[in-house]
Amino acid sequence: MAGKMQEGISVADLDADSLNESAENTQEDQIQDQIQNDQLEDAQLDDSLSPEHYDASDLRVLEGLEAVRIRPGMYIGSTGPRGLHHLVYEIVDNSVDEALAGYASHIEVTILPDGGVRVVDDGRGIPVDEVPGEGISGVETVMTKLHAGGKFGGGGYAVSGGLHGVGISVVNALSTRVDIEVRRQGFHWTQTYIDQKPTARLAKGEPMGEDESTGTSVTFWADGAIFETTTYDFEILRNRFQQMAFLNKGLKLSLTDLREPDQAGDEVAGDGDDNAEPKHQTVTYQYNDGIKDYVDYLVKSRKATPIEPDVIDFEAEDLKIGISAEIAMQWTTAYSEAVHTFANTISTTEGGTHEEGFRAALTSLVNRYAREKNILKDKDENLSGDDVREGLTAVVSVKLTTPQFEGQTKTKLGNSEAKTFVQRVMTDKLGDWFDSHPSEAKNIIQKAIEASRARLAAKKARENTRRKSIFESAGMPDKLKDCQSNNPEECELFIVEGDSAGGSAIQGRNPITQAILPLRGKILNTERASLDRMMKSETIESLITAVGGGYGEDFDLNKVRYHKVIIMADADVDGAHIATLNLTLFFRYMRPMITAGYVYVAMPPLYRLKWTKGPHDFVYTDAERDRVLAEGKASGRQLPKGEGIQRYKGLGEMSYQELWETTMDPDHRILKQVQIEDAAAADETFSMLMGDEVEPRRLFIQRNARNVSWIDA
Repeated sequence: MAGKMQEGISVADLDADSLNESAENTQEDQIQDQIQNDQLEDAQLDDSLSPEHYDASDLRVLEGLEAVRIRPGMYIGSTGPRGLHHLVYEIVDNSVDEALAGYASHIEVTILPDGGVRVVDDGRGIPVDEVPGEGISGVETVMTKLHAGGKFGGGGYAVSGGLHGVGISVVNALSTRVDIEVRRQGFHWTQTYIDQKPTARLAKGEPMGEDESTGTSVTFWADGAIFETTTYDFEILRNRFQQMAFLNKGLKLSLTDLREPDQAGDEVAGDGDDNAEPKHQTVTYQYNDGIKDYVDYLVKSRKATPIEPDVIDFEAEDLKIGISAEIAMQWTTAYSEAVHTFANTISTTEGGTHEEGFRAALTSLVNRYAREKNILKDKDENLSGDDVREGLTAVVSVKLTTPQFEGQTKTKLGNSEAKTFVQRVMTDKLGDWFDSHPSEAKNIIQKAIEASRARLAAKKARENTRRKSIFESAGMPDKLKDCQSNNPEECELFIVEGDSAGGSAIQGRNPITQAILPLRGKILNTERASLDRMMKSETIESLITAVGGGYGEDFDLNKVRYHKVIIMADADVDGAHIATLNLTLFFRYMRPMITAGYVYVAMPPLYRLKWTKGPHDFVYTDAERDRVLAEGKASGRQLPKGEGIQRYKGLGEMSYQELWETTMDPDHRILKQVQIEDAAAADETFSMLMGDEVEPRRLFIQRNARNVSWIDA
């Protein structure tokens, strides 16, 4: 049997490069010149950049559809839950583009009882007239041609998140049925697609009512033959749409689940006015202050105490180069930073040029101000980026007319002008804010100085946790049983709970490629600990030393000794807590490990079925146990009386042979790769699960109680 890899615990990538804020001195000098010479204007991007002209002649056809069904992962990331939800985002992104262009104000998403999804907006509607040279309507063109849309050739959109024009055609390619209704040119236009093909030409239907607005309604049913599951997660969609509402000031976004009646009632957030009490779970989001509201929400969700009373926010635009930036931030007493960046409302989880500009400007500005005001003395070292950003919650949102994203997933911004512009905005606007708020500025700098002291206090420990080279084993933790291989690509480090399980793992491992680090008890909760306290923890020091890349701003992915770090804990609540504590450490201090896809969680079996004849079966969930039992009995297999089903209470109960066979053997084990799709959501979750406040955890448990099947998965 081949080894199994389940879809990740949470999905996407962050890049180590995004954590670097250094730049060449010459570049910085040029940027400073531009900062001094350029003028800024407070505003949004001018609507004139989005022409009124938007019809079928604005659409450009680049290629056909077939490849999507052959390799869906290239277009939507995966065929698991991540890819399924991506279908909804593709349609909603199109509606958000209409909002960005100034034509849509309300988007309604409904999960239908039969598993379909409907997205309705009040934008201009997809063009219904014939596309020149194609002989078919604009609707049919965007439904059946890949890379067809109004985002090519400067036609319909000035600013767009849906850059590649693959959205709705990809949804059609991966659905069994799509129903389209367009309200445009005074009529309702409808068309149905079955298995990617239209059942008839676009039909002109009833005239629009006086109270009806233009817009588009798309209803689709994902293809069960393509996707591993076609069951949508309300919470995943809710979180995404709340974020979209934050990033699009004033846009109203609604999500309703018609699959089953809601137990807990509905939620209306922001400035939404929908106070009805539907029997189904529904949320409505609308934020008139946009990302300022977002930062306020993130700070409150972390239950952190702000250092300055109000959220700092500003915006600027440059019409000449077609870029605008909105920035909001607030420092808190927390120890970790939370900086989230977006380009054209797309979450840039890998950062990019706008994040580099923000970080570089922030560090240089704080240091310069601190020296001007004599808060930092001549003998004091400059504050590092980590010091300045400790406890900072910030959102940086840029909008560009010609964005350059890396790949279809659009997680890293590449526009060089974005760095210069954001740096200029930060230097100008935040400099003004510091000058007009001297007491708050002093508090912010004092917080950074305290962080610097903690960093320097931990410096000695840091030196102890660094390998001189990735192959050097001197100074390694006593408990580490290292592997023989010097090739990080094939080396695996198992972080094992307890000495008994550690002993079994050491006996059962492949010593050439598998290293074992047993940890006694639970590690320190790094969400609630300062850097110097964290580095006094022998367990954390052992783990960081074993991994080899250091931590924090100085983390170096190239020095990491193992390209698979596998957290191996018991399949119970205590084990889940230990795994989460370990993940918190990686997320807060070694995030590029998660970015690179190096962090995994092992899935030990829950049961062993001891058949009287033939090999025994290991199963990982209660549902799998029932299924395998039924299949076994149907084929005439029998269990011995009394002890036919063995329940593993912990890894320490397994023999080393069983541990190898079930959890460590690459050919048979199940690993879950830890990934980050949305850094803001991940940040909020870690703060909520691992922070001081009990109430957010209680609400989280209540909200997700119906979905607890994954605990044993």
